Amino acid sequence: MVRKMSGLLALAIASAPILPAKAAEKPFSVVLVHGAFVDASGWRGVFDRLTKDGYEVLVVQNPTITLKDDVTITQQAIAKAKHPVILVGHSYGGSVITEAGNDAKVQSLVYLAAFAPDVGESVAKLAEEPVPGEPQAPLLPPTNGFLIVDPAKFSAAFAADVDAQTTAFMAAAQVPWGLNAVGGIITNAAWKSKPSYYMVATEDHMVPPTAQRRMAKRANAKTQEIKSSHAVMMSHPDEVAAFIEGADGSTR
Repeated sequence: MVRKMSGLLALAIASAPILPAKAAEKPFSVVLVHGAFVDASGWRGVFDRLTKDGYEVLVVQNPTITLKDDVTITQQAIAKAKHPVILVGHSYGGSVITEAGNDAKVQSLVYLAAFAPDVGESVAKLAEEPVPGEPQAPLLPPTNGFLIVDPAKFSAAFAADVDAQTTAFMAAAQVPWGLNAVGGIITNAAWKSKPSYYMVATEDHMVPPTAQRRMAKRANAKTQEIKSSHAVMMSHPDEVAAFIEGADGSTR
């Protein structure tokens, strides 16, 4: 009986699937900050890839009512990180990381189709400068102090290269953007003192690509362009994850 059990055990071990080894933990943490009109669920693809590669990843869920509160919530996530932080912001999240990125734990900033205001600027101020020949975000007039994207135009403007079923839900499930977040003024721009990286989405219909290039240049950011809609982290998670990993400081 013992011999029979030993044989069955050996057979089970021999036939067990060989699982890939888990990547060694990286000495950096990544904090992901979403933008306006959406929540943090859009980071899922990027989160999966970064965690698989060994990064600790913290995902911020901002209410986007005031810039001050969003910065505070982001700073709380930075404080929880085990390692030096790569701070990533998409869209309005770029404004949040510009202020929150002054934290001593933050070692680099990554902007994804994002606003990168200077001291004294807000997203509202940057958005007041239209780019000839490039579309502006199709926002509806504010209601009770909040903005949303015209639901009928959301898919084409925000995520034209994401599947239609997903974008239809995103349009219906928009998180209203508070005017105190839109108009929040930057008091200390972290990109002035921290290494910065900027991914320009060339098919963006929310933040004009020309404006993205201008902000990236002003921040002296290492820049990469990608043919993508505004929702670059959803339509190109592999490329976005690789871009973020390039900001971990290991090659500098």
